[in-house]
Amino acid sequence: MDTVKNYFFSDMGIMLGRSMRHIFRSMDTIITVTITPIAMMLLFVYVLGGAIQTGMDNYVNYLLPGILLMAIASGVAYTSYRLFMDMQRGIFERFHSIPIARSAPLWGHVLTSLVSNAISVLVIILVALLTGFRSSAGVLSWLAVAGILALFTLALTWIAVIAGLSATSVDGAGAFAYPLIFLPFISSAFVPTETMPGPVRAFAENQPVTAIVDAIRALLSNQQVGNDIWIALAWCVGIMLVAYVSAMRVYKRRV
Repeated sequence: MDTVKNYFFSDMGIMLGRSMRHIFRSMDTIITVTITPIAMMLLFVYVLGGAIQTGMDNYVNYLLPGILLMAIASGVAYTSYRLFMDMQRGIFERFHSIPIARSAPLWGHVLTSLVSNAISVLVIILVALLTGFRSSAGVLSWLAVAGILALFTLALTWIAVIAGLSATSVDGAGAFAYPLIFLPFISSAFVPTETMPGPVRAFAENQPVTAIVDAIRALLSNQQVGNDIWIALAWCVGIMLVAYVSAMRVYKRRV
């Protein structure tokens, strides 16, 4: 059993290295993922931010959590695209013709998504610091933020896996990400939900992005998180588990 586990992690590491080499050979993926959220952040901070009342002195502090979630939602679309291209080129069949763990190629894509999105998040945070973002959070709070973002990335990545394995065209592989990218607009990411009309507010306050954004914002500002962190974790873990089970079923059926 230990030998099987060792082979699995070894194979997964090799697949991760393969996918990461593709990323670093074509850095336009990370650049594209970061440019749009950064442009959105600059637009809201320097153009629209003065007209938005959030109860915080620094609007970029309020805005940043939602921008990070948008970047992740955009980034996972590339995971779906890379999976689709591997399926079209018969890469999975070639890997399965050699003695490696059957799920290792899939996990390679998933872990690549985690690493590449982490790089994008770090770049955006650095730009936010240049625009005035400041945080009084301690190390534990920052670790909690990193954990929430990692879970959110994995949850969306497994959704991307389903799309990548099920798509019949390149456009179809990435189309699933558009609703995810725009979901923060109907949440507390940009403005408090109290300013929204009744039906919109009801949706905004009961969708996953609001709980995740509120939890991250409270952690970064060193405030009481309350139940938001547990609601955020429940959403992330719940979505991840459902998407993972569904993705593995699709994977077994397709490969």
